[in-house]
Amino acid sequence: MRSSFYQMMTPADLPDVIPVFPLPGALLLPRARLPLHLFEPRYLAMFEDVLKTPHRLIGMIQPNEMAGEGQHGLHRIGCAGRVTQFSETEDGRYMITLTGISRYRMGDEVTGFTPYRRFSVDWAGFEHDLAPSDSDPDFRRDAFMPLLSRYFEDQGLSTDWETLKEADDELLINSLSMLLNFSNDEKQALLEAPSLTTRRETLVTLLEYALRGGDGQELLQ
Repeated sequence: MRSSFYQMMTPADLPDVIPVFPLPGALLLPRARLPLHLFEPRYLAMFEDVLKTPHRLIGMIQPNEMAGEGQHGLHRIGCAGRVTQFSETEDGRYMITLTGISRYRMGDEVTGFTPYRRFSVDWAGFEHDLAPSDSDPDFRRDAFMPLLSRYFEDQGLSTDWETLKEADDELLINSLSMLLNFSNDEKQALLEAPSLTTRRETLVTLLEYALRGGDGQELLQ
């Protein structure tokens, strides 16, 4: 089911303009799933408009306080997700799931009458995001899992270790990148990693730095 879904998506299917959802700390990666709770009126309107489109894409993006002029207070690179599940609560809120489709580069903001923000986007350079999967041939679980265990113990976290051990490489690396409590800049670095191998290397660096007592502020400058 997952493979056939992605085989249907080609660069030609991707729109030139998408709505964007700036949300600090919310990282979406290609082929991963992100649950979201929508309750602000502007994002409820965005969701209802997105459902009327053939692609059903929402662009997740990190705010960037250090953004230069012309960046609209946002990072340059985000990831678009397709609405694949949703349910409505009795009071009109939505619980939705986005499945990551492809990263993109921000272009110009598109002005109009919508209460939410829309941008032109460039998908070039991220064609591999549309593939059914990514691999990390250098991944060594026998070294990674003890490191992860030390991190969880240090942070006072618990998890289902059997599920983690059974997860395939991409699901494991991407899920940890999305769920662990990294800073916005650290999550942006994980998003922009050009390959699964690079993302895993970045993830390992962040775990090791946290275990050494760093707060991450110096790591990615």
